[in-house]
Amino acid sequence: MELTFCGGAKNLTGANYLLESGGKKKKSKVLIDCGLFQGSSFCEKLNYKPFPYNPKEIEAVLITHSHIDHIGRLPQLYKAGFRGKIFSTPPARDFSEELLIDSEHLLTNEAEEKRLAPIYSLEDIVKTMALWETTEYHQKFAINDFEIEFFDAGHILGSAFIKIKEKNGPSVVFSGDLGNMPAPLLKNTETIKEADYALIESAYGGRLHEDLAVRKDMLEDAIEEVAKSGGVLMIPAFALERTQELLFELNELVENSRIPKTPVFIDSPLAIKLTSVYKKYSQNPAYFGTEAISLLRKGDAIFDFPGLKLTLTVQQSKEINDVPPPKVIIAGAGMSQGGRILHHERRYLSDPKSVILFITYQVKDSLGRRILDRAETVKIFNEEIPVKCRIKTIAGYSAHADQPQLLNWLRPMRLSLKKVFLVQGEEDQMQFLSQKIIDELAIETTIPLLGEKHVL
Repeated sequence: MELTFCGGAKNLTGANYLLESGGKKKKSKVLIDCGLFQGSSFCEKLNYKPFPYNPKEIEAVLITHSHIDHIGRLPQLYKAGFRGKIFSTPPARDFSEELLIDSEHLLTNEAEEKRLAPIYSLEDIVKTMALWETTEYHQKFAINDFEIEFFDAGHILGSAFIKIKEKNGPSVVFSGDLGNMPAPLLKNTETIKEADYALIESAYGGRLHEDLAVRKDMLEDAIEEVAKSGGVLMIPAFALERTQELLFELNELVENSRIPKTPVFIDSPLAIKLTSVYKKYSQNPAYFGTEAISLLRKGDAIFDFPGLKLTLTVQQSKEINDVPPPKVIIAGAGMSQGGRILHHERRYLSDPKSVILFITYQVKDSLGRRILDRAETVKIFNEEIPVKCRIKTIAGYSAHADQPQLLNWLRPMRLSLKKVFLVQGEEDQMQFLSQKIIDELAIETTIPLLGEKHVL
């Protein structure tokens, strides 16, 4: 069996792995994820490069979850000739359609600005979705020489890690992105006891998160701070999972009178659409945690509370400006690389009474990272904006496992694992995690390069 790292190597984004069977006959070829490279201009250029394999030869793509850095090049793969099948859990399929449509709009605008051809069209998305099938957790299925099983990764709704066993050969498990436990909405990340090889994400390979109680207290403090100063709390948030977790916790803070009465705006059409998918699966114990289901069965609208306003249209978004502070604005994108958050940042970053609160990982060279690193000014819509607002972070809202959780996921497999490949992280985080795996679990580790091939 051969494994090629076509993305996610020494990079947080662009997850894309080619697995080929080792038989002498015609090789089976499957991909695990097919994500967009994001963050820097170098990453954006990678999206325009041809795939390092023939898309026509790929029999299937197995999707760990719906974030664009794991699914964003699927329509491009179709455009290049892929006609196999795509497999994911049902929620992941539902999310992916909405996210791909949203991404196409952003990518087309970006291509027009740079006078480039878009990498795919809405028609390519429609045809891609026609190839998409769903599978439940623990429902084994085969693709020629490979037996495949999805397990709950606890990262976002419907996320999975995937174990693939070659007939008469080794097994390899792809972590996708692993969850930060315990999560208020989801079930805990599963573990398995045996695999020969593992690919593990390493976004927080050298870090520890705050616990749930601490992060909720920090959110409460941030809201109270802007309420007292008469400022605006800006929260750049990914439309998927981060926004829904914030709604869940804001609902509890409001219901228990822990925060002053302050208008909260969800200024993200995509987040509003994705929240409807959450509602669709919200009483399904295969995907939701017991606490969330219990609240729902008691009649608690966990994604709604007094003071919450959803702004779908551009006009509604503009009308937020007419509401006097204090106020809370939650908008995409999570790394401030696009979306409506930019309009609010342009307006309020220069206000010392306001706060920008980062609750998600900020990739190197992204606008969010530059603000987080306390740049004196940032360019938004070709305008230099001074950064004078207060800057806060809550790492506990990350959907990614931290270092102890990553080690705990590997630990049950330690006796069977021959090698662990570290992927989907920045190099310093990979190095931290690699040393921990060697010291605590005594497993050989490798940090592969882009394009590197390994025989398993």
